Amino acid sequence: MAGVTCQEGDENQNQKNATNPSECDDSNKEEKNNRKVNEPQSNGQVSETETVEDEQTHTDEKTKEKTPETTEEPKDKNVVFVQDVGFTIKIQPPGTDPFELQVSSMELVQELHQVLMDREDTCHRTCFSIQLDGTVLDKFCELKTIENLKEGSLVKVVEDPYTMREARHHLRHIRDLLKSVDPSDAYNGEEFFSLSFLNTVTAGDIMTDKKRGKPDSVDCTPPDYIMPDSKDRPLLPLHPGLKDQWGPKCIKVLTYSGWNPPPAHRKLKGDLMYLYVVTLEDKKYHITASPMGFFVNQSTEDEFNFKPASPKHLAHALVDLLCQISPAFKRNFASLLKKRTQKHPFERVATPYQVYSWIAPHLDHCVDYMRASDAFANRIGYEEQIPGQTRDWNEELQTTRELPRQTLPERLIRERAIFKSHSDFVSAAIKGAMAVIDGNVMPINPGEESKMQMFIWSNIFFSLGFDVKDHYKEFGGDAAAYTAPASDLLGVRAYANLDPEGLYTLGTVLVDYRGYRVTAQSIIPGILEREQEQSVVYGSVDFGKTIVTCQTYEDLLKKTAAQLKIKPHKVLNSEDEEITLLSSVDCKGIIGNDKRYYILDLLRTFPADINFLPGAANEIEFNPELKKLGFPLQHKHNLVCLRQELMEAFLEQKYIEFIQIAAYEFQQLRQKKQDKKDDKDKTDEDLKSIERISKIMNDDDSSSQLIEPHKIIQALDPDGQSEETTKDIISKAAKKVGSRSEAGFDVRFNPDVFQPIVRHANPEGDEVRRDKNLIKEASEFLVFQVIPNFISECLTHASSPIDGFTLVEAMHARGINLRYLGKIVDMLDKYPQLSYLQSISVAEMLCRSAKHLFQKHMHSVEPMSVSAAVSHFLNCFLSSFVNPHAQIVADEFQSKNAKRKSKKRSKEGFLGRNHDNEWVLETPKSLWKALQEDLKSHFDFTLECESVDSTVDLFHVQKISVLRSFCMKVGIQVLLRDYNMDNKLKQAFAEEDIVNMFPIVKHNHTKATDAYQFFTSGQTKIQQGNIREGYELINEALNLLNSVYGAMHPEIAACLRLLARLSYVFGDYAEALSLQQRAVLMSERVLGIDHPNTITEYVRPLFSILLNM
Repeated sequence: MAGVTCQEGDENQNQKNATNPSECDDSNKEEKNNRKVNEPQSNGQVSETETVEDEQTHTDEKTKEKTPETTEEPKDKNVVFVQDVGFTIKIQPPGTDPFELQVSSMELVQELHQVLMDREDTCHRTCFSIQLDGTVLDKFCELKTIENLKEGSLVKVVEDPYTMREARHHLRHIRDLLKSVDPSDAYNGEEFFSLSFLNTVTAGDIMTDKKRGKPDSVDCTPPDYIMPDSKDRPLLPLHPGLKDQWGPKCIKVLTYSGWNPPPAHRKLKGDLMYLYVVTLEDKKYHITASPMGFFVNQSTEDEFNFKPASPKHLAHALVDLLCQISPAFKRNFASLLKKRTQKHPFERVATPYQVYSWIAPHLDHCVDYMRASDAFANRIGYEEQIPGQTRDWNEELQTTRELPRQTLPERLIRERAIFKSHSDFVSAAIKGAMAVIDGNVMPINPGEESKMQMFIWSNIFFSLGFDVKDHYKEFGGDAAAYTAPASDLLGVRAYANLDPEGLYTLGTVLVDYRGYRVTAQSIIPGILEREQEQSVVYGSVDFGKTIVTCQTYEDLLKKTAAQLKIKPHKVLNSEDEEITLLSSVDCKGIIGNDKRYYILDLLRTFPADINFLPGAANEIEFNPELKKLGFPLQHKHNLVCLRQELMEAFLEQKYIEFIQIAAYEFQQLRQKKQDKKDDKDKTDEDLKSIERISKIMNDDDSSSQLIEPHKIIQALDPDGQSEETTKDIISKAAKKVGSRSEAGFDVRFNPDVFQPIVRHANPEGDEVRRDKNLIKEASEFLVFQVIPNFISECLTHASSPIDGFTLVEAMHARGINLRYLGKIVDMLDKYPQLSYLQSISVAEMLCRSAKHLFQKHMHSVEPMSVSAAVSHFLNCFLSSFVNPHAQIVADEFQSKNAKRKSKKRSKEGFLGRNHDNEWVLETPKSLWKALQEDLKSHFDFTLECESVDSTVDLFHVQKISVLRSFCMKVGIQVLLRDYNMDNKLKQAFAEEDIVNMFPIVKHNHTKATDAYQFFTSGQTKIQQGNIREGYELINEALNLLNSVYGAMHPEIAACLRLLARLSYVFGDYAEALSLQQRAVLMSERVLGIDHPNTITEYVRPLFSILLNM
């Protein structure tokens, strides 16, 4: 990342490191092409997108201005069709035979560069130009704009002279080629690589087009260890073929020479830099990089001699020179390229976000001087940062959102720029947060206590999840301070999804690393130059004491309040002045120096959950049925809010109730007016009215806009004979459902109504009482309807969670907060057939409570004892060994440093302060007692078991599943081996079993709006039986997703999966299997090899194969 990695890192991975949002679209337009190269290709990391697109469906019509009929909008009325013509050209690389390439007229010349850097015979070249009839073609011009370029034209590749930048980029590219088949980066969570085993599982079947004869029989017997009753759950089978993952070693050492930089007189002769190489034959060479290429000089470790060595070797590409001086390199490099060619393109392309593995084999730490150079050149641990080397993240994030969005091509460019900038910001925030916890960033307030310190690094602001200056004392202290950033992120997500014009949110990333929570935010221009009290022009900075407002903010928030169903409400400030708010009182409005209107602190965007606010019982009468269930409960903190999904479901229910009341009242009115002899006609007319009302309910989006009254009136009274009476009926129905408007349905919530710190203008008035009753109804709706409906869906297998992740996903999709898990487990006691769901739920609660304890556990750990502390916690949590002992630092280190320990603490950084080694005293008994207390306070779940073994016996949870879930929640990577956690004579985990710790990241995922519309329209068509039309819409959604997200994204995997199912329905089994294989590969790469979605993807092609056989 710019500003995070070293300078040459800025030149690595074009698709990851664009420094300008306007440039990122140009550098990533390779997603537009559909080419077929006659020969197999291989590629360095910087050019993988090109080949990936070969494997996907064509995208020739991406830039057509069209939307599906069901989602057509006024702004898309002017449809523009762009003609895209495909033709074949010949490309002549230097020193090889020409080859043919199918291109599109809308492709860029830059994409031809990517093809050449991807091919096996040209992938080692980076510095070249493409010429037609002696004229150099501009990289960023489209092929259709080039004169004389036509079918059969010969395009020549001409070697260009190197500059320092090009030479460094070339060296980086060669280094990436040499490690391109090495899975070390995937296990270490680096360079946006991740694991994939489909090619290994299928023995290379996905990379061949040859039709193999069907075997006479296939052994489909599953191994014993995956059967339900098996107690043996080995981990080694999860990562098959590890020995074959590594490629041949081509060179021992390739790095910058100690003679760098070239002396002034040699710079005048063209010397760019010097390299040092040790070949597999143990021969040492010093190489000069010059504008003409690379050659061996006569320098040694002790003497500088710039003269060319004899025999003279000059090669434009470094690989060619290495092949001349080292036969072993030539042989092994050819083998390496062959192995790369056998990989599917999806295995080589970088993912948009880093994916981490919770298990990893033992990796030998080999010498890599380039890696060492990167580690010390990125300036982490140093305070001086070169001006101009860091990106202005806030300006970049906000500028991309200001791009035009009137037409489909404009929206694609805008969304691609937003996604690119956001993914880069997330990556930079992760690196910065890890640097903060590692103590490599100086705080901006070094005199404060470590928990109160704040940091700025790479133009990103970092804060810690602790209660600073008792701000959250009344809400739960550190527990509230830890939860507040997550609630704020939900608010940021809600406002960002609305995408309002003129209103801006901050780039926000939450990082949990080594037991600490770090919030990373982009910086509002000018915010650091003045006090926050002086900056806020809307909202409150002191929890409701001082409240200010601004007319511009009121105008901007009126639109978002209507969409988020936030009710305008009047509150009193410390001077008893009435202030109208269109958000929660915590929300702050700040005008930056860039004249943009920012909103932040959105943690109370949605109403409070009074089921977990005991103080609410003093303000409103609780339902007796809720009291029987134990509500209201005292939670660990008071920042408990209902989810947006629940509010939308509740509003939909209220809307149905509103329509039913109006329809019933109208029927009663008609019954009084008509004679009994007209009963039949009356009934028919009533049915027609109900049908018209149903049509309104299907056509209107009740969750996002006010239903126009005239539509309902027209549906109830199409003849207009009783208009005034119909208006009265609507007014009565609106009043019954709590609508703030008597003219139609407009139900909104007051997010501050249950905040004790907020003083309302008329706290005892009817309006506040109605606001409280509405939130009370929503909380009851959650307990009495949503949760029972969820259990019913599980009974009918409409929803089937297979692990904790899918359980959480299913609950959140229905608006159920995880704090209700304890109540759900109690309800599941009535359904023996859902015992599996109860086991998953108990395991999920155990892991989350253990995560809370693990965070406190890690706060007392010294940097030298991290792995020992983690292994000790795992032994106390999951091992049957009753007396695990902590493996602390060796005695010789302790004795030498004992006298200097207190002096050294002040210099160790954030993790080295105030450590008392309390973790050493942890025992299984004390940990499980603390688990019982946390389960009760967080989930209201009473765990009667006092050890892991009794819990396993009672709830039938699996230790290995709990280990996996826990490691993925707290960011622990353990050694890939089989663990015997049932051994009562030996502890299961040793210090050496803790391989790494990785960050857990939460952020707002950007959306491709047009692609989403195509996808949902396609699903609707399929449900209606129009499968062919649905297929076309889904296929177009795939093209648009490729334009926005590039080659790899979970939503692209979902499209591929659905297209595979449709192809299977059409009888095109080969295409279905091909699409499903790509869906599996992509799920492995972007979600993880053992993610539940990936497991499901694996199952689908297996069934298809069995059916075809």
